[in-house]
Amino acid sequence: MSDTPLHDAIKIGIISISDRASTGVYEDKGLPALQDWLSKALLNPITFEPRLIPDEKDRISATLIELVDAGCSLVLTTGGTGPALRDVTPEATLAVADKEMPGFGEQMRQISLKFVPTAILSRQVAVIRGKSLIINLPGQPKSIAETLEGLKDENGKPVVHGIFAAVPYCVDLIGGPYMETRDEVCKAFRPMTAVRAPRAQA
Repeated sequence: MSDTPLHDAIKIGIISISDRASTGVYEDKGLPALQDWLSKALLNPITFEPRLIPDEKDRISATLIELVDAGCSLVLTTGGTGPALRDVTPEATLAVADKEMPGFGEQMRQISLKFVPTAILSRQVAVIRGKSLIINLPGQPKSIAETLEGLKDENGKPVVHGIFAAVPYCVDLIGGPYMETRDEVCKAFRPMTAVRAPRAQA
């Protein structure tokens, strides 16, 4: 029998950014949506680090740094990525970046443009800080799922790949845990040389 866990444990930071939700004006739906989707998509045991904060640039940056320092290999934010005056999530994210990963934002906008022309107003960014990948996501639960999972035809075949298909390999490359997905939700892509052999059940 092996004592090696079947899947690597992973710590994920999830941040919902909203003035009104953080002050209790309305119920936050971002954190439940993120946690629900990630729990369905990943085979790894996950420890979530949730935060609900207002649209304040310095507060957002500080929270991102806090979660990276706490060992979160992946940090996902929702909210604050539009053109409104209080929407400062991208600026706060870029302020803590070691590297920018523009492909994530480009792909999210391509997915959302399938539904609404105003997707061009979205300003989501993704960055690397240390050994953590930080990604800004849209604010609506439906849009969160669409951008992470992608679009499929009636037979379940991907029409447009979601951004999460590239997340596990990106985390590999920056020294994080080996993330494994449920293919029926979102099949992760890795080069064959980067695919780890399945571990045997204990």
